[in-house]
Amino acid sequence: MARIDVVMPQMGESIAEGTLSKWLKKVGDPVKRDEPMFEISTDKVDAEIPAPSAGVLAEILVQEGQTVAVQTVVARLETDAGAAVSAPAAPSPAPAEKAAAPAPKPAEPPKAAPAPPAPAAPAAPSAPAAPQPAARPAAAESMEERLRTKSTPLVRKMAAEHNLDIARIPGSGLAGRVTKNDIIQYLEAPPAAPAPGPAPAAERRPAADLTVGPGVRVVPGPEVEPWEGDRVEPWSRIRKLTADHMIMSRRVSAHVSSLIEVDYSRIAKLRAAKKAEYAERGVNLTFLAFIAKASADCLRKHPVLNAAVQGESTIYRRDINLGVAVALDWGLIVPVIRHADELSLLGVARAIQDVADRARAKKLSPDEVQKGTFTITNPGVFGTVVGLPILNQPQSAILAVGSIGKQPAVITTSDGTDTIAIRTRGFLGLTFDHRIVDGADSDRFLADLRKSLEEFPDSAA
Repeated sequence: MARIDVVMPQMGESIAEGTLSKWLKKVGDPVKRDEPMFEISTDKVDAEIPAPSAGVLAEILVQEGQTVAVQTVVARLETDAGAAVSAPAAPSPAPAEKAAAPAPKPAEPPKAAPAPPAPAAPAAPSAPAAPQPAARPAAAESMEERLRTKSTPLVRKMAAEHNLDIARIPGSGLAGRVTKNDIIQYLEAPPAAPAPGPAPAAERRPAADLTVGPGVRVVPGPEVEPWEGDRVEPWSRIRKLTADHMIMSRRVSAHVSSLIEVDYSRIAKLRAAKKAEYAERGVNLTFLAFIAKASADCLRKHPVLNAAVQGESTIYRRDINLGVAVALDWGLIVPVIRHADELSLLGVARAIQDVADRARAKKLSPDEVQKGTFTITNPGVFGTVVGLPILNQPQSAILAVGSIGKQPAVITTSDGTDTIAIRTRGFLGLTFDHRIVDGADSDRFLADLRKSLEEFPDSAA
């Protein structure tokens, strides 16, 4: 007879914690190996976590909605069903407490106690300066601050050595995390940051002002009171993280958008001719697949649209990894198609369908939502004429696909005569980071993309 610990998994290198969003099994339920036991939500992905072994769920240590550090024991399995039945006799006190009410679970966390402290632990090594922000009540700490302070031991050590508060340093890492380079840059130009920011921030602590960068402070919106009859629904973890990422993106990048209209008539004919053939291979051939394929090919010719900003440098990505935004009932996720420029139209169509299906089924791995270099979002599927999206940091551009439909248009025939005809048309909206992408860069990219779509070769379909 043996008990196996079930832990909060390490869902990617930069993941420090996870929220146990839902238990799929109850204490006493039999569990098969690799059968989903519970759902978690991290700042990367929602996922179902499989059982590490067959057995019976003997103990649940972390309740739904709790956020704990990775490697925290969340449950225990009895590997022998018979042993699990007799187990209550041996350790009778713990199961008895549990049977009485699930609420006492918080009282039992002498075992699970490492869970809640773990997220706060990183602040401890931060010597005298860091403990103060870490000691603030959880309610007063914003989601942005929580994410930003999940830095590496090296960063925390550097901050402690220089008596710095990580929460007040602008971060260029994932979700605003502070990196080693951020610490170095902050130390090289300390006067600019403290002057306008820290003093007012200290005075207005209750207002939770956020110092985003030297001389820049963002004040939260006004308090909003619910009225009689209103329904107040707390944000899910994915909604909080999306909000944090979007606000951070607007602060960081100089957003500019350009629009272009595309004649999809040729694509529409190719799609009609090939749709049945693709369906036989289990793939739905959509307009989005053509747009994604053409975008990947054009990005090779326009590398600044496939780039990222690092301090005062531009990183031109070698790989072309397309992020495709997928709307879920509980939020938005952007799975990534790696090396999209190396795929055929069939490969792109299959990849889009696959990641979208698995995103809705919570079957994506953390690796599949990382390292995107360019994002495509498709609001047109809901009938939106055109979209002007926010950049998916740290990428330099994002393309929005507007609705595609038949419209009257003026066309010029081969003999030079103008005539009105019914054409399949739609808009594309490109939002780009004006720090590194000029208007001419975006216009040339959009012009090439339109040409690629309007002259899409039969051989490529």
